[in-house]
Amino acid sequence: MIWNDNLTADRPSFVTHLECGLTGERYEADVVQGLSRAGRPLLVRYDLGGVRGALTKEALAARPRDLWRWRELLPVRDKANIVSLGECETPLIPLLAAGERLAARPPLVKDEGRLPTGSFKARGLVMAISMAKALGVRTIAMPTNGNAGAAAAAYASRAGIESVILCPDDTPEINVREIAAQGGRVYRVNGLIDDCGAIVAKGCAENGWYDLSTLKEPYRIEGKKTMGLELAEQLAWELPDAIFYPTGGGTGLIGMWKAFDELEAIGLIGPRRPRMYAVQASGCAPIVRAFEAGERHAERWEDAHTVAAGIRVPKAVGDFLILDAVRESGGKALAIGDPAIVAATERAAIEDGLLLCPEGGATLAAYEQALADGEVGRDEQVVLFNCATGLKYPMRDRSKTLDRHGAIDLAAL
Repeated sequence: MIWNDNLTADRPSFVTHLECGLTGERYEADVVQGLSRAGRPLLVRYDLGGVRGALTKEALAARPRDLWRWRELLPVRDKANIVSLGECETPLIPLLAAGERLAARPPLVKDEGRLPTGSFKARGLVMAISMAKALGVRTIAMPTNGNAGAAAAAYASRAGIESVILCPDDTPEINVREIAAQGGRVYRVNGLIDDCGAIVAKGCAENGWYDLSTLKEPYRIEGKKTMGLELAEQLAWELPDAIFYPTGGGTGLIGMWKAFDELEAIGLIGPRRPRMYAVQASGCAPIVRAFEAGERHAERWEDAHTVAAGIRVPKAVGDFLILDAVRESGGKALAIGDPAIVAATERAAIEDGLLLCPEGGATLAAYEQALADGEVGRDEQVVLFNCATGLKYPMRDRSKTLDRHGAIDLAAL
């Protein structure tokens, strides 16, 4: 990455305070905070009138295209606290062959696998670790299904902060080794991610670690919201008709919904919003169950299982924020079975040359199902989120062998 003005220039900060996402209670910024007194996520609030004067389309157009070009809408006040590994703007890739097969406008994939550590977790963790540095944190801890832990370990090491990472014992091996390779103290736990989270919470209370669990601190959501900021600009400030987002803890979906409100408040977009589709696996679908039951909070999903480990989250602390966004947008929460996830992942690679992660495959499968059900129009603009590079996941061996010593029928190859 070229060291650029987004990282080195002095720019104004417009953070005013933190606010409970459930009750609206106000909290002080610039000090270590966890959940609100109601046990719910804290959201960063800004002087959006001030941002409106500083962050114009012209100012953005003159800046290098990376995550930090949005600094006026981000919580890191001092450039000295920015911890960066080169967070690029991720591309929108049209699935042309899929569109032709489905007789529909080709869906666009926002390919988050291009980010440092190979997943969209880099967005949230670069912001959380930068703020941990700003707040003087020495050790962070978190549970992970894989990619978040890898990003946390990488950024913590770069910032000189220790990291303690707990993961389920069936976490993909590449993720576990990646965490350790990047300096994290990683432990496999005989349970699910919320079981890991319970141990982390106890360790934070007893050892003074800073808990970076999903939505248990205010800043991962601020990094994740840059997906929505980027998307709006990439589509010429007109949001798509629908977004399909793989939903475990839901930080990105909540963050994008927040980003759209902030962009409207500073005059960069209008009131039109996309329908938000929260995509879960059938083997772990607490948000889908709550959505269908008309509930605002989701009960824990027992015996959670799916090939899409990143969305195997039995209970999300920000459940009400996910469900609020989905309902306000006119979208839905959708559950997809593992066979459909695997098939969609393989189709995207064979048809369009794009290696999706299983969670990204889930969004493609959900889109195809929504299209078949008439939930999405064939002429609508749809964005699917691929949250990590498919290179991190096992692939079926489709190779065949040749004997170089024997006769080879070249015409049959």
